[in-house]
Amino acid sequence: MSDTTQSNGRRSEIETALSVVRDRIATACRTAGRSESAVRLIAVTKTFPVEDAALLTDLGITDLGENREQEAGPKAAELAELRPNAQVRWHMLGHLQRNKARAVARWAAEIQSVDSDRLVDALDKAVRTAREAGERVEPLDVLVQASLDGDPTRGGAPLDTLMQIADRVAHSSELRLRGLMAVAPREVSADDAFARLETAAGRLREDHPEATEISSGMTGDLEAAVIHGSTCVRVGTALLGARGLASP
Repeated sequence: MSDTTQSNGRRSEIETALSVVRDRIATACRTAGRSESAVRLIAVTKTFPVEDAALLTDLGITDLGENREQEAGPKAAELAELRPNAQVRWHMLGHLQRNKARAVARWAAEIQSVDSDRLVDALDKAVRTAREAGERVEPLDVLVQASLDGDPTRGGAPLDTLMQIADRVAHSSELRLRGLMAVAPREVSADDAFARLETAAGRLREDHPEATEISSGMTGDLEAAVIHGSTCVRVGTALLGARGLASP
């Protein structure tokens, strides 16, 4: 089978999957009495090749998400060569160590996993350095990750610390506070978890009206997330299939 035939086949697979995902989002929005345009789709490309990311951009998806800097940085650079005219926004979704802040500042438009004051400070410094070096132009958009079960090993900040971290982001010089992100714990129903996040987001907007984003919902629970105000769903498996092996 030729490379062109394989590429066309993969494009058809992704195009069909994308149509199904968009229909799911549209149906969930109708159920919730919301406009479909109120919910943004981030395609999670972690462990998938840059060619899949390129095909997604060809199909109009320009919000792409990654979980590991060591995979995302090279992939972002490769995609820029493959699709130089695509207006891609890369989102860092996974746990971020402070020592990776400088590297992430080179390619990420948004980080959704900020969960500590120390990470805020590291990112603020990293973005300032990147801007001074001519590696980026814009400030970095930030979502504070909320822990919905209080388990620190799963990432996210306890609900009672969200305002403190959000205030620190809002008062930084190089970061822009956009809202909250969370992952529904396995042992809690998605409906209950996202209702909790929706309440926390409402409290956040009282002090920070610009923080309107709620990033919740993935392949298995995006409908519940949309019902509870999600403005951004993060979908990988339903678009690209089962995960491949992570990059070393």
